[in-house]
Amino acid sequence: MIVHPELRRAARHARRPLLAATLLQGAVTLTHLAQAALLAVALADVARGAADRLPALLGAVLGLVAARALLGHRQRRTAARAGAAVRVRLRDELLAHLGRLGPAHLTTARAGAVRTTLVDGVEGVDAYVSRYLPQLLVTLAVPPLLLAALALVEPLALLGLVPALLLALAGPRAWDRLLARRGKEHWDTYESLGADYLEALQGMPALRAAGAVGRTRERLEERSAHLHRATVAKLRVSLVDTGLTDLAVQGGTAAAALLACASAATGSTAPTGTYLVLLLAAECFRPVRDLSREWHAGYLGVSAADGLAALRTARPAVADTGTVPARWPSPPELRFENVEFRYDGADRPALRGVGFTAEAGRTTAVVGPSGAGKSTLLALLLRHHEPRSGRITAAGRDVGAYTLDSLRRGIAVVSQHTHLFHATVADNLRLARPDATDTDLVRAARTAGVHDEIAALPDGYATVLGERGATLSGGQRQRLALARALLADAPVLVLDEATSAVDERREADIVRALLDTAGERTVLVIAHRLAAVRHADRIVVLDDGRVDAVGTHADLVAAGGVYAGLVRAGHAHGGERAA
Repeated sequence: MIVHPELRRAARHARRPLLAATLLQGAVTLTHLAQAALLAVALADVARGAADRLPALLGAVLGLVAARALLGHRQRRTAARAGAAVRVRLRDELLAHLGRLGPAHLTTARAGAVRTTLVDGVEGVDAYVSRYLPQLLVTLAVPPLLLAALALVEPLALLGLVPALLLALAGPRAWDRLLARRGKEHWDTYESLGADYLEALQGMPALRAAGAVGRTRERLEERSAHLHRATVAKLRVSLVDTGLTDLAVQGGTAAAALLACASAATGSTAPTGTYLVLLLAAECFRPVRDLSREWHAGYLGVSAADGLAALRTARPAVADTGTVPARWPSPPELRFENVEFRYDGADRPALRGVGFTAEAGRTTAVVGPSGAGKSTLLALLLRHHEPRSGRITAAGRDVGAYTLDSLRRGIAVVSQHTHLFHATVADNLRLARPDATDTDLVRAARTAGVHDEIAALPDGYATVLGERGATLSGGQRQRLALARALLADAPVLVLDEATSAVDERREADIVRALLDTAGERTVLVIAHRLAAVRHADRIVVLDDGRVDAVGTHADLVAAGGVYAGLVRAGHAHGGERAA
């Protein structure tokens, strides 16, 4: 009977509708009790041969049946409304928390497991909260009241009812710990299988290319069999629970009936009292039977409670301790001051004493070999991680002083791996700015070099893209993501390998267009391909987590060093041609 703290917490999201659903469920139960009392009187009249009140009694019974149908319909609607409120509030809360956790959390949590928790786990909580909890309160309230009423009619009946009720309510609790363990095993297996299927679907092209579809299918079949075994193990324990409840219900009802008949045979109880005991004994166990049914309906919520609690209470890599809104009236200067950072478990630092300035309203490029620390700089700027030492400032203020939401809204990021949604081109663009006009969309698309291709689509900006933008080429997806970032009109624009899938000619056009608008924003370009950075106002060269050199393209080539080597390697291997 102990309710998991996470489920109690979820129920608080819909206190009023849940209270209304519980009261309506109690009213439905009262109609059953009133019906039993009326039938007892009617049967006693029939046994005495007095039928004068029979039509009125039967009419009253029919009225109770109709009232119960109306109350039941209202109760189900109210419970459904309460469940919907719980679902919406819980999902909103979890999604908002996922946003606060940031990408650092998703590098350790499987997307499929998170999806299972957000969808199936929350659905299970809905059934538990909206159906099981109201019935639990009714079950705790009604049988004691009925026992008190029956004690006035026939005290001997309690000898059969009380032990049976205690067994029905307390007996299954002996299995709670085992049932909880089986439920957790079932949920963990279910969650893992969901994650495996999602990964297989997302990675199907790679699986086909590697000839691994058959092996993946076998692995999924093995995981499915594991889930089947976990489900059967859980059902075995659950059936014992149900068996105990049914045994207590049937045995208690039979015992109460025998005691009532024995009392009637001795003449110590009037006929009406005997029928009342027979009918109310069955009603005494009705809430218990209903509770068992609703328990199975909401059991998935119990199984998922630990996973929901773990997701809700997961701590972000960076605490949102800032209090200043990042509302820069003009493009801010970005400054990295002796920044050092090491990933947990890494043998060596990713960044060591990195210091440079991205001037306000100018374009600064960060280049270097793979593993030099370029992406780590971006993660620190967005506060997905905190530097171990040193600091990063924007507009002269430590980025840690800004609220996380406002800081990240002030920095538009276009990464190498873009994400587009199954929606129209216009809808995908307006994610950055919902109130953007059609003219705004076209202007951003022209700057990103993708307007002509959008216009050539069957329905132009109203064309529905496939999931993840599958109907577009890699270069088109990147340029559409760039247009979306430009539409956000953030004071800082970060391009993280944002044109890696674009051919050299288009890349040069895009870079020139960005340079023309650079005075409107501070642009930070992170790239391997030097065609994307050679016209930047300043180039920062990273090597092995340190700043190797800072200067313009011409100065760095003339000085030799790492940058000159990258230029030579690019010419030798076609690094500045289309990737």
